[in-house]
Amino acid sequence: MAGWEWDDTLFSGAASYYRRGRLPYTPGLADVLAEVLRLDGQGRLLDVGCGPGILGLSLAHLFGEVVGVDPDSGMIDEARRGAAEAGVTGKARWVRLRAEELPAALGTFDVAVFAQSFHWMDRDLVAGSVRDMLRPGGALVHISDLKTENLTVDDLPHPAVPYAAIDELVRRYLGPVRRAGRGVLPQGTPGGEAAVFTRAGFSGPQRHVVPGGQALERTWDDTVAWAFSMSSSAPHLFGARRGDFEADLRRLLREASPSGRFSERQPSTEVFVWRKNPAATAG
Repeated sequence: MAGWEWDDTLFSGAASYYRRGRLPYTPGLADVLAEVLRLDGQGRLLDVGCGPGILGLSLAHLFGEVVGVDPDSGMIDEARRGAAEAGVTGKARWVRLRAEELPAALGTFDVAVFAQSFHWMDRDLVAGSVRDMLRPGGALVHISDLKTENLTVDDLPHPAVPYAAIDELVRRYLGPVRRAGRGVLPQGTPGGEAAVFTRAGFSGPQRHVVPGGQALERTWDDTVAWAFSMSSSAPHLFGARRGDFEADLRRLLREASPSGRFSERQPSTEVFVWRKNPAATAG
């Protein structure tokens, strides 16, 4: 990400599309975390880069309090709405701030989670701050889709979502280099999280895979929401051509599936659990 700097337009306008557009987390994720982390409905969870609160809300029953932080005001608003709908407003707190601003007087936590958000941050700084916010023996959990599986929909009733064609359409409108906020990411986002967490004073990790493969059905509207939920095709990037892009996208989707339905398979979820090293100190 050399040469790229975060700015507050990264997910501008995407929050209202996120919950509908993104695929749900694998069924069983909460159960795996409850078992591995020995969760009992007590303790505090810090969800860093929480977005609209999808993961934090799905885990709220396992903690006494959930605190989600995200720099996008739209995401925080969506998280608050989701908490109200789930009836957990009293135990869920949503704070608009960048992860780089932690600890922000939020206190100590038993578990901190990063769900496909860590790559957007100053990773060494944030990992160190989170380490200092965890109680002794606390856990940092890094969650993402499993990238190495090849899922097909050959035996399902509807065509696959035409992701390659959607990507090509985005490139026609926004150019060949991936957009991200006001900048571009020609090399994509970074990996190598293990080295970052080790440097920060964590031991591990324990790796767990929550199996996916479940059949899902998606609509044209779901797929449009998916496109607008992505940082690389967030609504603001299209400017005055947003309507044209959506019209072309819907035309593409109609051609790919006249019925208005697509089949998809739930990706597996990869979970890495890191423990705070007792020898790690603040600073």
